[in-house]
Amino acid sequence: MESLLKRELNTVALKTLGHAAGGCISQGQSYETDSGRVFVKINHKSQAKKMFDGEMAGLEAILKTSTVRVPKPVKVISLSDGGAVFVMEHFDIHSLNRFGGVFSSRYMATLGEQLADLHLHNATLKEQQRKDAHTVGKGPGQSEMQYVNKFGFHIATCCGYLPQHNDWQSDWVNFFTRQRLQVQLDLIEKEYADREARDLWSKLQLKIPALFHDMEIMPALLHGDLWGGNIGQVEDGPVIFDPASFYGHSEFELAISGIFGGFGTGFYTAYHNKIPKAPGFEKRLKLYQLFHYLNHWNHFGSGYRGSSVSIMKALIL
Repeated sequence: MESLLKRELNTVALKTLGHAAGGCISQGQSYETDSGRVFVKINHKSQAKKMFDGEMAGLEAILKTSTVRVPKPVKVISLSDGGAVFVMEHFDIHSLNRFGGVFSSRYMATLGEQLADLHLHNATLKEQQRKDAHTVGKGPGQSEMQYVNKFGFHIATCCGYLPQHNDWQSDWVNFFTRQRLQVQLDLIEKEYADREARDLWSKLQLKIPALFHDMEIMPALLHGDLWGGNIGQVEDGPVIFDPASFYGHSEFELAISGIFGGFGTGFYTAYHNKIPKAPGFEKRLKLYQLFHYLNHWNHFGSGYRGSSVSIMKALIL
């Protein structure tokens, strides 16, 4: 591993700084190199390169918005066993709750504001594109990022180790129903053949469009897996990492934070000051949480079945 990293990073020095958490899926380790510190994620699954390529693309996209801080990606490297490693900028990351009290609340509020800015960034590009169209000498291609008018992403990204179907769609309800929920339920059908889940899903599909009645949803660049384990703080502010990015409905982003906690009230207040809740928000949030419960069922087993079934029952009432 060390000889591979030295060659790929073009460094003579490679000093281990100790192991660090790489999440539930991968292992992580920090190194000192000729050009500074890097953090390396290691995964030996056969689909690891696909997973890391998607993560790198997500970090690159978020980085270009200059809204919320993420580690700068460096390189994805294939391993001889079919796995891969992902090299990125090293941060001394601490939990946002580490210091407690006012300090933690301040950082949580900052994260809420910055996340809202991330979600509004694509709309800002649309407005800028409109203005440029009426300005002599300006037009498409003037900025590094262009307005995205569909839902999806240019590359497959993984929520956990399962690849997400990110084919571009113009309709959000169709995208989320078919390329998120249906995919998860197909996997559950294949593994568990759960009759109750199958029957509930056949009824829920008919109810979903009504949850979005009279809504105009603009694609927003999402982190995609923003739970408490994927946020932290560095010395000068919050940082997010391990994205499963795509362009989707901004409300989707808040779903998993409500499942596992770790986000203070200051976070939600600051976020909704910039992006107010639309009518029907709470019910749609449950629908978006269903995706994460199904995804966890597929990752970790039937311990998440009860929550998945309960949400489907509640949504079809």
